Amino acid sequence: MSRRRKAEPLRQTVRTPLSLRFGPRSLAFRVIAFSTVWAILTLIVIFTLITTLYRQANERGFDSLLSAHLFNLIGSVGVSEGGSLTGAPDLGDLRFSEPKSGWYWSVEPASEGVSGELHSSSMTTAILSPSVAEVPFNASFQRSYTTEGIDGEELEVFESEFVLDAKNRAARFRVMGNRTELEQEISAFQRRLLTYLSLFGVGMIAINAIAILLGLQPLRRVRDALAMVREGTAQKLDGRFPAEIEPLADETNALIENNKRIVERSRTQVGNLAHSLKTPLAVLINEGRALGGAKGQLIAEQAASMQKQIDHYLQRARVAAQRDSVVYRTPVAPLVQRMVRVLQKLNPQTALSLSLPAVDIVFAGERQDLEELLGNLLDNAMKWAKSAVAVSVAPISGKGGSAKKSGAGKEGAVNLFEISIEDDGPGIPEDKAREALKRGRRLDETKPGTGLGLAIVADLVNEYGGVLALERSSMGGLKAVVRLRSLH
Repeated sequence: MSRRRKAEPLRQTVRTPLSLRFGPRSLAFRVIAFSTVWAILTLIVIFTLITTLYRQANERGFDSLLSAHLFNLIGSVGVSEGGSLTGAPDLGDLRFSEPKSGWYWSVEPASEGVSGELHSSSMTTAILSPSVAEVPFNASFQRSYTTEGIDGEELEVFESEFVLDAKNRAARFRVMGNRTELEQEISAFQRRLLTYLSLFGVGMIAINAIAILLGLQPLRRVRDALAMVREGTAQKLDGRFPAEIEPLADETNALIENNKRIVERSRTQVGNLAHSLKTPLAVLINEGRALGGAKGQLIAEQAASMQKQIDHYLQRARVAAQRDSVVYRTPVAPLVQRMVRVLQKLNPQTALSLSLPAVDIVFAGERQDLEELLGNLLDNAMKWAKSAVAVSVAPISGKGGSAKKSGAGKEGAVNLFEISIEDDGPGIPEDKAREALKRGRRLDETKPGTGLGLAIVADLVNEYGGVLALERSSMGGLKAVVRLRSLH
């Protein structure tokens, strides 16, 4: 039987994880991202619209107030017979009496025969106004403009020239309001509105995300049901699903059932083929032995080799047929214990030790496959061992490993276990390691066998997405290490 030093990691089939990942390719991520962007854009539009309407309303109110104060001022001022401006205007706003408040009024002569000047007590110094050429009066002899106030504030000025008596003596009336104060009030409103809308937006986005995640919860139930099917704990997708998902669940269940029928039909055909070839091969072997001589021995050996090859490829076909269907469950410890007991009885001269973990390990595959895998490795070790063989089984925890990722686990997390079989035999020379990889090649022709044992093991491990490695044993001989996927 062939032996080899080390096998490279076998070809692995990558399966798409069933877990729903929250990333750019996630449906939940896309819906939440779209709704979030839409909510932000909506809130921006609402903020802009409200602040624009608020500004327009406040500016109209500000202008209306200045206009009312102007007409009140005009009605409160007259001219004496001597041409002096008279009156004690009271506009009903204390800001006109507070120095440098930004709210002022003034009355100045605008024609011949008028003298004197009146102004509010808040106006402690003169405020310049643009010339009529720069800002002309309208048809109603009124104009409005902005200028700088006493304390550097921006002023909105409403100005009008009005005839005071029948002698056409006129005066120029000005009412000034603090526009900086208006802008500060608008800015304060915008900040408060932005705060409220931000809190509302965060709450709305959170509620929307929760609603979307709850709405997608049935997809998670489908994922969990599929994981149970892959682990072999369920035969189909069970449960009540929404009307949108129920057809998917029904089609998946139909696919699972069809898979089972295909597997069963394939296994039946494999069994039929094996049985149909078994008798002719047995006849050839018996006839070859009966014939005797070199030719009879050759016929018997070749027929036996054919039988081995057929068994091997039928085994591969069976494993490949069930590999991507429902995962089988095989407890490892009882099977290993039984095989070790059998081999110990068949080889009493060899000390056979066994080490098992405290936890239960379940192989994600069929019992016959694990039996054949262990049987070939144990047979190989017992054949080459001088006096001792050690078998150990241990779980492997962590991420990745050398085996492929399980479709039923979380992304990056793989449940593995390791079977190690080592002996105190001669091992394999480094220069003959490659030769041992070839199917049917035997490094020692004096030992019985066909050279297919390790090839069968390698193919089985490959079909289950595991790894086979042949290393130097601490006992001096060969150490065969097999890593396979286990169930939760």
